[in-house]
Amino acid sequence: MNTLRITRTTSNNPDFRTLVTQLDADLRNRNGDMMDIYDQHNVIEKNDTAVVAYLNNQPAGCGCFKLYDADAVEVKRMFVHPNARGNGISKLILNELETWAHSLGYKYTVLETGKKQVEALSLYPKSGYLPIPQYGPYVDLPDSICFRKVL
Repeated sequence: MNTLRITRTTSNNPDFRTLVTQLDADLRNRNGDMMDIYDQHNVIEKNDTAVVAYLNNQPAGCGCFKLYDADAVEVKRMFVHPNARGNGISKLILNELETWAHSLGYKYTVLETGKKQVEALSLYPKSGYLPIPQYGPYVDLPDSICFRKVL
């Protein structure tokens, strides 16, 4: 039987850093040179609201959030390693981030994903996210799809 646990941490966590590196490689593989535009929006400066999911004590997925505005946070860097997919890890990570943000008094989450991130495009609507107009740095980027959820 698989064991699954999630840990709240920071962006300095070595497992988080490794997973983000794998995420960047996955995005580059899916999207090619288009990532030259998106990479600038994916830099995670010091972040105290990150999570790492462990499957059988191995780092399997990650996510974090950062301040968007007074009422909302932006979910960033959601990733599950391909070998760990199909275990409900992305839902667990997303739920943990939402619970954490809500406990800090935020009312909404927003996020952006790309048209080629088919797993994300399945997960977010099933998790109560509704499409919204592109925001901030994603305005006019043709492959960006933005979502919002009331916590």
